Amino acid sequence: MGDYKRANFNSSLALDYSKMLYNENLNDKIREIETKYIIEKVEDEFKEKSKQLEERQSRNRKIIFIFVALFGFSLVLFYFFYQNLQLKQRNKIKELDSEIQENIINASIDGQEIERKKLSEVLHDNISALLSSAGLHLSAYLVGQKGETPEEILKARSLLKEAHDQVRDLSHELVPPVLAKLGLYYAVQDLCEKNSNSIIHFTFNFFDSNQKRYNEEFETKVYFIITELVNNIVKHSKATSGYITLEERNNQIIINVEDNGKGFDSTKTFCGDGFGLTQIKARVKNLKGKITINSKLNAGTLVYIKLQIPH
Repeated sequence: MGDYKRANFNSSLALDYSKMLYNENLNDKIREIETKYIIEKVEDEFKEKSKQLEERQSRNRKIIFIFVALFGFSLVLFYFFYQNLQLKQRNKIKELDSEIQENIINASIDGQEIERKKLSEVLHDNISALLSSAGLHLSAYLVGQKGETPEEILKARSLLKEAHDQVRDLSHELVPPVLAKLGLYYAVQDLCEKNSNSIIHFTFNFFDSNQKRYNEEFETKVYFIITELVNNIVKHSKATSGYITLEERNNQIIINVEDNGKGFDSTKTFCGDGFGLTQIKARVKNLKGKITINSKLNAGTLVYIKLQIPH
C-alpha cells in the first residue's frame, strides 16, 4: 500500500505481541513446571511423612505387642508362682496335719505303754500276790481241818487258783516278763515260739552274739513294733512261714520281718489301715527311724526297719 511507516509500526506491534504471548506461554509453562514440582515435592513429602508415620505406627505396635507379651508372661509367671505358693501351703498343711496325727498316735501309744506297764505291775505285784496269799491261807486252813473238806471250800480254792492264773497270764501279756528280765532278743525269740503252730512257723535270727540289753523304754517300743507285725502276719497274710531278723550295726538296730503270705500292692497304698501299719509307722518315726515296706500280691511281704539306738 506504500505506507511503510504504518507497516513498520504494525510489524513492531506484532513482534511485541508475539514476544508478549511467548513470554506468557513461557510463564505458563514455568508456572506449570513449578506447580508440578511443588505437587511432586508435596507428594514426596507426604509419602515420606506417611512412610515415617507408618514406621512410627509399626514401631509403636511392636512396642505395644512387647508390653502385652511381657504383661501376659508376667501374668503366667504370677499364676504359676501363685499355684506353687498354694501347693506349698497345702503341702505344709498336710505335713502339719500328718505331724499332728502322728503326735496324737505317738501320745496314745506312749500312754498305752505306760498304762500297760502300770497295770501289769498292779496285777503282778498286788492282785496276783493277794490271790496267792488268799490261796495259801485257805490251804493252811484246810490242812488244819479234820474230816471231809466242804465242797464250797474246794471250789473257792479252785476259783482262787484260776483267778491267779488268769491275772498272771494277763500281766505277762501286757508286759512279757521275758522282756523285762532277759531283754529284747529273748523276748522276740519267745514271741516267735508262742506264735508258731501247725499252720505257720516263725524263725528268729540275730547277729549279735552278746545279745546286749538296751534302754528299757526302747526295748519295749521295739518289742511292740515287732509284736504288731507278727500279729499282722498271723491275722491277715495267710502265710505258712515268717522270718524275723535282728541285727545291730553302726549303733543301729536293723529289723527284718518277712512272710510268704498273700501280700498286697504296696505301690498303690502304703498300708491298709486295718493292718495297723499306720501305728507302726508312727512308732518308728517316734524313734527317729526309717521303715520300708515291699509287698506284691501273692508274693509275700518284707518290712525293713532301721532304728537309732539311744544312748
